Amino acid sequence: MKTLLFQTLSKKNRLLILGVGLVLLLVYLIPIWSISIAAPQYPEGLGMQIWINKITGATPYDLKNINLLNHYIGMQEIVSESIPELLFMPYVLGYLIFGAFITELYPKVGMAILGIINLVIVGLVGLSDFWRWEYNYGHNLNPEAPIIVEGMAYQPPLLGCKVMLNITACSYPSYGGMILGLSLVVLVYILWDENRRKKINAA
Repeated sequence: MKTLLFQTLSKKNRLLILGVGLVLLLVYLIPIWSISIAAPQYPEGLGMQIWINKITGATPYDLKNINLLNHYIGMQEIVSESIPELLFMPYVLGYLIFGAFITELYPKVGMAILGIINLVIVGLVGLSDFWRWEYNYGHNLNPEAPIIVEGMAYQPPLLGCKVMLNITACSYPSYGGMILGLSLVVLVYILWDENRRKKINAA
C-alpha cells in the first residue's frame, strides 16, 4: 500500500481529477439539496432548496409560504442566517477544489486517497448535521402555536418522503449533491484503476 500511495497517477487519471475540481466549481452555482412539500392548501406544492451558502424557495414565494405553515404548527422560521454551517461550507468546498488542482502539481495516488477521505468526511458530517438541524426544527416547537397536536413532531425526512398530518415532505439531493456524489465515485474509480495498473506493472 505504501508503494501505491506514492505511485504517479496516469495522465488519464490526472485529467479526471482536474475535471473533478472544475466540475465542483458548479456546486457554488446550484443547490445541493431539495425539499418539497405537498399540502391541501398548496395543491401546486412548495419547494425549498439548500445551497452551499443559503436556503431559498423553489419559487420566490415558496420559502415565505413554508414559514407560514411552520408558524401554525410552532416550528421556527427558516432563514439562512440561523444555520451557521452555511457560513463556512463555501470554504470547505474551496478546500476540496484546491486539493484537486494541487494534485495536478503533485500527481500521486495518495492525493486521490486524501480526496476520497475528505469527501466521505464532508458527506457524513454534512448529512449528520442536516439531520440534527431537521430534528431541532421538527421537535423544538412553540408551545403557544395556533395548532398543537399532543406528542406530534414535524421532523422532515433526511432522504425520501414522510407524511406529517396532512403534509407530505420529500427530501432528495439536488444537482450539487449529485455532483459531490459523482466526484467520490470518480475518485474511487481512479484508486481502483491505479491499483490495477500497479498489479499489471508488477506482473
